[in-house]
Amino acid sequence: MLGLPRGAGVVARGLTLGLLRPVARLARQRGLKLLVAGDGRAALALAAGLHLPDRRESRGLLPFLIARRAAPGRLTLSMAAHGGQRSAARARRLRPDCLFLSPLFPTQSHPGAPALGALRWAALALGLPAPCIALGGITSARLGAVPRLAVGVAAIEGLMLPVARLPQ
Repeated sequence: MLGLPRGAGVVARGLTLGLLRPVARLARQRGLKLLVAGDGRAALALAAGLHLPDRRESRGLLPFLIARRAAPGRLTLSMAAHGGQRSAARARRLRPDCLFLSPLFPTQSHPGAPALGALRWAALALGLPAPCIALGGITSARLGAVPRLAVGVAAIEGLMLPVARLPQ
């Protein structure tokens, strides 16, 4: 989370509530938006947003959706969308604030998986019911090739700054 600009989002995936608490505190201190992946109850406990993975089960979705409906604009909902009709139908039903549409470019995290490319990514984004964030193979060198339709970019490692190693 070091170096992220205020207002940027962080998706926390695979962490227990005990580990999420300090992450949430740090995110608040730095003015970052925290999204908990796949656990609506943990998101509610931390007053964080919820990110729904495309191909993994999510827990506590109903309580999160009820709380979100009771306080519009307070709880952010994002979803992964990997180009399929199932993702689009789910997004129309749940009305997320944004979608992570991927993979735009070839990625190291999914070697050999076909990338959408800029034109297909944009065409798919136009057909989705929420603003889309470009994900997949995003690096600083590729930022200029991200479709203008993208409301943002997301990366797992591609935008990380090199860290100097300490002498041993």
